Amino acid sequence: MATAGGGGISLLVSSILLLLVIPSFSHPLCTDSRAPFSSKTPLVFCPNSGTGCCNSAQDLSLQKRFAAMNISDSGCASLVKSVLCATCDIFSAELFTVESSPRQVPLLCNTTRGENSFCAKVWNTCQNVSIINSPFAATSLLGQPGTPVNTSSKLTDIWQSKNDFCSAFGGASEDESVCLDGGPVILADKKPPSPPSGMCLEKIGNGSFLNMAAHPDGSNRAFYANQQGKIFLATIPKQGSGKEMELDESTPFFDLTDEVYFSTEFGMMGMAFHPNFAQNGRFFASFNCDKEKWNGCSGRCACNSDVNCDPSKIGTDNGAQPCQYQTVIAEYTANGTNSQPSTEAKPIEVRRILTMGLPFTGHHGGQILFGPTDGHLYFMIGDGGGVGDPYNFAQNKKSLLGKIMRLDINSNPSPAEINRLGLWGNYSIPKDNPYIQDKDLQPEIWAIGLRNPWRCSFDSARPSYYMCADIGQDHYEEVNLITKDGNYGWRAYEGPNPYNPPKAPGGNTPRNSISPIFPVLGYSHSDVNKNEGSASITGGYFYRSTTDPCLQGSYLYADLYAGAAWAGIETPENSGNFTSTRIPFNCAKDSPIPCNYVPNNSLPALGYIFSFGEDNSKDNFVLASSGVYRIVRPSRCNYSCTKENATTSTPSPAAPSPSHASLLMTPCKYCGFFILLCFLFLAFF
Repeated sequence: MATAGGGGISLLVSSILLLLVIPSFSHPLCTDSRAPFSSKTPLVFCPNSGTGCCNSAQDLSLQKRFAAMNISDSGCASLVKSVLCATCDIFSAELFTVESSPRQVPLLCNTTRGENSFCAKVWNTCQNVSIINSPFAATSLLGQPGTPVNTSSKLTDIWQSKNDFCSAFGGASEDESVCLDGGPVILADKKPPSPPSGMCLEKIGNGSFLNMAAHPDGSNRAFYANQQGKIFLATIPKQGSGKEMELDESTPFFDLTDEVYFSTEFGMMGMAFHPNFAQNGRFFASFNCDKEKWNGCSGRCACNSDVNCDPSKIGTDNGAQPCQYQTVIAEYTANGTNSQPSTEAKPIEVRRILTMGLPFTGHHGGQILFGPTDGHLYFMIGDGGGVGDPYNFAQNKKSLLGKIMRLDINSNPSPAEINRLGLWGNYSIPKDNPYIQDKDLQPEIWAIGLRNPWRCSFDSARPSYYMCADIGQDHYEEVNLITKDGNYGWRAYEGPNPYNPPKAPGGNTPRNSISPIFPVLGYSHSDVNKNEGSASITGGYFYRSTTDPCLQGSYLYADLYAGAAWAGIETPENSGNFTSTRIPFNCAKDSPIPCNYVPNNSLPALGYIFSFGEDNSKDNFVLASSGVYRIVRPSRCNYSCTKENATTSTPSPAAPSPSHASLLMTPCKYCGFFILLCFLFLAFF
């Protein structure tokens, strides 16, 4: 499990949780999933205030494209230039995306000033001006074809009227929506919505688990994995049913305990089920092993000559040899080998994805996730341990430690590819990984500068929002919005604060040589435990369930030790600008399994908060050392929520009747259709 770098285990706080508001940093996205950055050389064609989404090469490309348009009217040329340069705006991802659909032309402000709106201005100025390869030569809403490539066109050649043109390219700019108004986008300041009054939980299971994954078949089943190496398949009861989840710990779905090395910071750290698991049975486990106890535990040491590290000179903190412990990702199958498949998956590897020796005995993360839009496997790994990342692995682009990796596990690499790229295992490299732009990066790397990422998630409503909590050293716990090629600062920074390591045998990375992306959410150690200063963050999910409408859209996270929880609220939406509020929580009196409470206190005794989970109904779960808890209606804990309708609850997918493994692999054919009908019924009646 995750532990903090700066202190030991503390007792649950004994006082009632107080509301604490923490300001944070904005983090908009570029169209290519990167964070905005400062160009090393000033942009000539699309100058900015210092931060944007274009480098000098992209700026030059836009300049050449504009020159080739050969626009004779200076007024129209100026407007078209601003449209092209919108690609470099720090909010370009929002300008070029509407309702999750990508656009070739940014959204032009259309409604705030009527005839004086930017979209109307573009039409009025450019309607009769010839533009070679016009950016507006797209299929119109009336089905008119766009102008062929390499020809000159006027807006009136393509669009019948200003209304047609602005229906295609315009958009509202009220309600803080992002649109192009001829200059850099500035989001309107808006007061954050009121924080939720509290989070109500019910206890539905007694097991202690590190990981939860909704069954990819869309049903009301989910997988739970413990740190020792077992995975269980459970049926989750409907909200308000008063039932416990159905899970038989005597019959695990999968048992890897013979291979897994289990200790405080070691064990099965992650599991991921292929998006097409219901058809292909593929799933993956991330775990630690001890090469002295299992001959299958053999991999290259992460401390090696490529990263200027000599394993013979590294001392560990428990007497173990450097790289005695390894991190492994392996593929398995739930398909049987005969006509009557087994009701459980056998612990026989189909493919070893990756094996890496760990230089120290901590900070190795280990979570794995499938990207919801790209189908690639994301692997989160810490800096390998040691106070202050002494060998500077997190900033070393040749080291995989302190990184988020992105692997293609759907195609097998050739031996030539493995040798050419120096791969660590049996996977391919996605063609759009950032090493294509940065030749210094190892090809597996998606983002760098992490200390010990502990629980990441993709927002089910906005897949581009990829949130990762990162455990701090001595002072600060953080949540980062991860983007392609992002550098999250460790160890030059701990959260937003400069950090100076006590020892640096691996050298330092000068702070002025990087462009760090600071956390969007976080808290100081002193905010959760003023006596010991001990803290360790546990990342969660954006709450997308209808069960508690006052939590809707909040990013939930907690502290492992302190029994503290936060809701991060983004204002305006899609701005990356968050405000974090510490929220109280309690356990419903009618919980299916009675909750224990802290002695002489009204707080439920959850123990250590290991992880959060999300099921196919988008309900959120807290995985703690004392059991499995589900977030329920706030009124069950007497929390006030004016949006709550106590007569309705979140529809739950139906449970499959047989538990045979052949049906385990079969998706619910009509579940999605019927759930959609239910939502439509609730919406209109």
